Amino acid sequence: MKKAIFTFGLMLMAAFAINVSAQGTAIGGAEITFEKEVHDYGKIEQHANGECEFVFKNTGTSPLTISNAKGSCGCTVPQWPKEPIAPGASASIKVKYDTKRIGLINKSVTITSNATNSPNAVVRIKGEILNPAAEATPEKAPAGPVNGK
Repeated sequence: MKKAIFTFGLMLMAAFAINVSAQGTAIGGAEITFEKEVHDYGKIEQHANGECEFVFKNTGTSPLTISNAKGSCGCTVPQWPKEPIAPGASASIKVKYDTKRIGLINKSVTITSNATNSPNAVVRIKGEILNPAAEATPEKAPAGPVNGK
């Protein structure tokens, strides 16, 4: 009985080792590599052009397919290529941020793909939207006597 359990245990470990070995030697697949992962708008005025582009390359050995790209809020809208990207080819994801909101920007876009190195890649946009009306407001006059009195 002990020999049967021992033999079964050895066979189970051998099967597990073969499975792990097969997974470890699976080379290839699509890989996504971005030229930049953060776009900094810097300081831009309200209602300015909020478009930017994230260029990437398929550095893998299989076609890269992006199945989805989702902004962290409704003000960040990505557009991505729907066709597969061949190994060695480049493409881009365009992101449009709605610049009607004043203040700091710190948003993300999550890209879902078949990339083996990063199936859920994240790119970010940041910057600051300035209020043009605040810049045009004249400064207050210093307090003091009126008409020299």
